[in-house]
Amino acid sequence: MRKVLAVAFKELRQIRRDRRSLLILLFVPAFFLLVYGYALNFDIRNIRLAVQDDDRSTASREVISAFVNSGYFDLVVNVVDGHDITGLLNRGDVRGVLVIPARFGAEAAAGRPASVQFLINGDNANTATTVMGYVVGLMSTVSSRYEVQARLGSASGPLLGLEPRVWYNPELRSTLFLVPGLIAYIAMLTAVVSTALSVVREKEAGTMEQIRMSPIGPPAYVIGKTLPYFVISLISSLGVVAVSMVLFDLPVRGSWVTLLACVSLFLVGALAFGVLISTIADSQQVAFQIALLTSFMPTLMLSGFIFPISSMPAFLQAVTYVVPARYFLVILRGVLLKGVGVREVWVDVVSLAVFSLAVLALASLRLKREWA
Repeated sequence: MRKVLAVAFKELRQIRRDRRSLLILLFVPAFFLLVYGYALNFDIRNIRLAVQDDDRSTASREVISAFVNSGYFDLVVNVVDGHDITGLLNRGDVRGVLVIPARFGAEAAAGRPASVQFLINGDNANTATTVMGYVVGLMSTVSSRYEVQARLGSASGPLLGLEPRVWYNPELRSTLFLVPGLIAYIAMLTAVVSTALSVVREKEAGTMEQIRMSPIGPPAYVIGKTLPYFVISLISSLGVVAVSMVLFDLPVRGSWVTLLACVSLFLVGALAFGVLISTIADSQQVAFQIALLTSFMPTLMLSGFIFPISSMPAFLQAVTYVVPARYFLVILRGVLLKGVGVREVWVDVVSLAVFSLAVLALASLRLKREWA
């Protein structure tokens, strides 16, 4: 234990002297939190809208008000008799055009089917899909105000009623979907890079040979070397959670103890992966490139952080099983948003533990081979 603490204190002094590395460890998490939390947002606002109102009734004005007051659409153009609708969409002046036909209000008031047309610029499929969802939701809200009577015998009333309920994220805010993935991304960033570069730095400085000749064994060296970065990464991850609670109203419905334990388990695997990279690379540049390809990109692309795993091709879905962030994200979203315990996510906890132990064992074997 004394040897472990000696190595840990030595590493802390080195971190304190290396101001640039310390700045990266502290600045990068804050930078990514702000960028991903604010810039990477699937909630589309300020959609430029054109309206062609051929009815000019109370009902048509009610529909237009529903769009404008929703906070998603900005009315920028009133079109008369279909003039230049194609030009507006071709030039990108508007994203959508709402067309309300004549006698819309009369048909709706009489309980007869009445419809409006909405033209969407589909050059961006993701944006168009989101806008279509907004339109469907708004029209559903407006149409619910008109009671449709269906007479079956002597009974009268609505033929079918629908009351949708969204659990865990009632407002469907994409921020609550992205922040757990951001925690995994930042934790992987600080843990893997800091550990890999720290060990490789010893090789470049030529001090690794001196360490091999010292009475410190590989296990004590690895634990002492990674312990400071474990503390820094843990503080950084929990700091992201705390800041997200303030900036993005992130709920923490589960146990903080469970959250702390799961973050620590994920960090053990990330730190072990950093040590494994350090046994392969001989320079900091190579170590950083390997870390980028084997940890950052899979965490970003193959973990379900941004893109749903179910929509990926079958062979990529198979690859995601070796990405630890896949399991970590399920745990985080369960603890933070749903308030679940270990019993509900035990499969993912076990999978994450297996990965961490496997990588730790592999890193230890390669390090022992280098020290032999």
